[in-house]
Amino acid sequence: LPAAEITFRTACAAEAIKNITEAYPEMLVGAGTVLTCEQVDAAIAAGSKFLVSPGLNPKVTAYALSKGIPMLPGCSNPSDVEAAIELGLSTVKFFPAEANGGVAKLKALAGPYQAAKWMPTGGVNAKNLNDYLSFDRIIACGGTWLATGADIAESNWEGITKKCKDAIKTMLGFELKK
Repeated sequence: LPAAEITFRTACAAEAIKNITEAYPEMLVGAGTVLTCEQVDAAIAAGSKFLVSPGLNPKVTAYALSKGIPMLPGCSNPSDVEAAIELGLSTVKFFPAEANGGVAKLKALAGPYQAAKWMPTGGVNAKNLNDYLSFDRIIACGGTWLATGADIAESNWEGITKKCKDAIKTMLGFELKK
């Protein structure tokens, strides 16, 4: 996959972002679960190309935007979307996607917000991925099923690679060969 979001749920997030961006400069790497202005600075210093947060914190979002980095705050209702629009955003995260009604809710929200685009995360998985991607207002989907905490703790790189290849096959209908 050409993109990865490394979440600030662990103390080593900035280090992981730095390591990935140095080893794979062509990869689009962003920071997730960005909750503070300090995390914005750490993510940018580590090489993040975009930031994602679970909710819309106007202060943190405005700070990130002032730094010139794309920010996708989590929005799950009309008030969130309107606050994002007020900050100058047209693309936001939809989180937690499945718990908030999935694709059906996104389509309902998209009606009054014609310019809005979405990146759903939270409950997106191999079984519902194409349901999301079939909606033309989706720019990308986040999926923790690809690299679970257990897979990482067990260094199950083979399993993670297989899940990524399976996701590509699901999305695009073909396999990547070496």
